[in-house]
Amino acid sequence: MKADLHSYLTGGRESLLWKLDGLGEYDIRRPLTPTATNLLGLVKHSAAMEILYFGVVFGRPFEQELPYVGDGAETNADMWASADETREEIVALYRRAIAHADTTIEALALDEVGHVPWWGGAAVTLHHVLVHVIAETQRHAGHADIVRELIDGTAGLLPRNDNLPSADESWWLDHRQRVEQAALDAGERSH
Repeated sequence: MKADLHSYLTGGRESLLWKLDGLGEYDIRRPLTPTATNLLGLVKHSAAMEILYFGVVFGRPFEQELPYVGDGAETNADMWASADETREEIVALYRRAIAHADTTIEALALDEVGHVPWWGGAAVTLHHVLVHVIAETQRHAGHADIVRELIDGTAGLLPRNDNLPSADESWWLDHRQRVEQAALDAGERSH
């Protein structure tokens, strides 16, 4: 079971990082929603979550403190990158956070108990934390899917498996128009 869970976590991590490939600095930082969701911020946030849930929760400190999480941190500071924070630094941090998390996952049994300070000290098992972080990582990978598609039209799960129907651009344009028409028709019927 641990291997299955770890596999789903690994897939979400890979998908999230892939969404940065081939984009310039502006596009990876560009806020494309009213809440400023952006690709590099999603990676930065995910690094922090891996460090917190697989480090702090199980008493396994990470090699560096993150000034943008915890008490006294600026609200939402983990969800975007300042101009001084480079893509390379954030991706490297995420990779180190993943390695740290993987060491925890490999070292502990699924029923190992840790405590989540930001949940009032609640006791949780490694199994619970794995499920929680998988859900969070996959959720953010979904955000990244949409943000990346808005930037340059790139869509799909992973470069070697986009998980989309084989179709050309004209099929997608027709499909989008069909979905738009269905939405318009349904909207008119609801009045």
